[in-house]
Amino acid sequence: MTGLTTHVLDTALGKPAEGLVIDLFLLTGKDREHLKTVITNADGRVDGGPILIGETFRTGTYELVFHAGDYLRRSGAALAEPAFLDVIPIRFGIADESGHYHVPLLISPYGYSTYRGS
Repeated sequence: MTGLTTHVLDTALGKPAEGLVIDLFLLTGKDREHLKTVITNADGRVDGGPILIGETFRTGTYELVFHAGDYLRRSGAALAEPAFLDVIPIRFGIADESGHYHVPLLISPYGYSTYRGS
C-alpha cells in the first residue's frame, strides 16, 4: 500500500478518537497550502482510504493539524481554559512516493505521542 494514513487513539479513555477533525497542509518554503480536512470515524481512522494517494501523494513536507481540544471537550475531558493541548500540528516529510506513510497520534488531555507507523 502507498499513500498517507493516520489513526488517532485516546489513551485516557482507552479507545479510538471518533470525530476528531484533521487538516492536511502541504508546505513549500514559507507557503502553507490547505489540501484537505478529514474527520476520524468510530475506529479513529479516516473513511475512504488513504488521506493522500495516487497523483496527490508526492514528495514534500506536510503538516497534519489535529484539533484535539475540540475532541477532548466533546469526550467529557475536564480541560482548563485555555486547554494545555488544543491544536496539535505534526510536520513530517515524504521522501518516497512508492512508500506508505502512517502517522498515528496517541492523545490525552496532557500529552501526546506520534511515530511513523506501518
